[in-house]
Amino acid sequence: MSRRAYRAALLHVLDDPVRAPEAAAFHPDGLLVVEDGHVAAFGAFDEVAPRLPEETPVETLPGRLITPGFVDAHVHYPQVDVIAAWGGQLLDWLTTHVFPAEQAFGDRAHADEVAQVFLDRLLAHGTTSALAFCTVHKASAEALFEAALARNMRLIAGKVLMDRNAPDGLRDTVETGRADTEALIRAWRGRGRLGYAVTPRFAVTSSDAQLAMAGEILAAHPDVLLHTHLAENPAEIHEVARRFPHDRDYLAVYERHGLVGPRSIFAHCVHCNEDAMRRLANAGAAAAFCPSSNLLLGSGLFSLAQAWRCGVLTALATDVGGGGSFSLLSMMGEAYKVGQLRGDMLDPLHAFYLATLAGARALHIDDKVGNLAPGKEADFLVIDLSATPLLARRTAQAGTPAELLFVLALLADDRAIERTYLMGELAHARA
Repeated sequence: MSRRAYRAALLHVLDDPVRAPEAAAFHPDGLLVVEDGHVAAFGAFDEVAPRLPEETPVETLPGRLITPGFVDAHVHYPQVDVIAAWGGQLLDWLTTHVFPAEQAFGDRAHADEVAQVFLDRLLAHGTTSALAFCTVHKASAEALFEAALARNMRLIAGKVLMDRNAPDGLRDTVETGRADTEALIRAWRGRGRLGYAVTPRFAVTSSDAQLAMAGEILAAHPDVLLHTHLAENPAEIHEVARRFPHDRDYLAVYERHGLVGPRSIFAHCVHCNEDAMRRLANAGAAAAFCPSSNLLLGSGLFSLAQAWRCGVLTALATDVGGGGSFSLLSMMGEAYKVGQLRGDMLDPLHAFYLATLAGARALHIDDKVGNLAPGKEADFLVIDLSATPLLARRTAQAGTPAELLFVLALLADDRAIERTYLMGELAHARA
């Protein structure tokens, strides 16, 4: 048996702190015990230490905060090289920047190289689990799965389905999309810590026949997710209405093809009205809130308050490369700013929940990750509260966990992520 303990400040949540304030557990002097890649104990040092076997190595980490690894509910691995690309809203941005970048992923060597960079950046920013888009190329998914498997990282991804309204080299067909998707599910789903998501890009780029095929595959594989975009940008919504004139709204296109259910994650949902939100909630589907990309692409301001009121499970996401950072700490700060513009105050503990346990729930991996409850996989971060002089000054003045989280959300970046662990093994150490 491998056992190791870490003494530092500890923080996680066992539920949504807005609904259950007692769900947030903070220990200024805590002890995390890891055995064979899983959490054995999490709590106050004075309570846990007396039960620790004498031979257990204990590493003391003053000025550090240990949290669960972050869960990114929506990110595009092929868009690493277009992060911070200037100009245009969604549809123009796709045409100008994204589609040319994705065409390169027909080359497996390129896909392999970008997959390594992508996972390096996730881990460096504290993300230990993610739901990721690939490209239309089967090899792009194979490259990402292979890289994540080698790192023992919990990752869910899928080959994009896109059979119309896309450039040459980025379209599949109903038949090739089905064959590639089913082959990838057979080859990768359940290997190591990997999962699969059926991934139509969005309604504009899939025919009715392809969306129906996606629904058939989803129904045939009860452990597979559905991952796509919904109601992100006004021009996109107009285009969906033009191409699907007989559906009542954007969501109805997906409903008609059997794509809306408890295993569905819809990125953005910025312009969903109350009716659509309640239909998502009734179906058990989840929304991925992407504040950075919604601001950078001028898409709009997602209403977290509306989603919460309607009962839609919502998780936080970077949406790189539309989003401007791999950091879910930064996304917590961006989500707060969006709320301020809408007149909705976002509690920092709720933001932390969105970046950890809510993401795990949306991805149906909350029995394994999302917090550091005993028995969970030991995916965790060591955050350096003195990573920069300003961060050190402000965190020293934080009197509550919420104040500490808010300072981190506004001031921290990858310099604050001192270490990232996957199942108790060091996966990233700050240079």
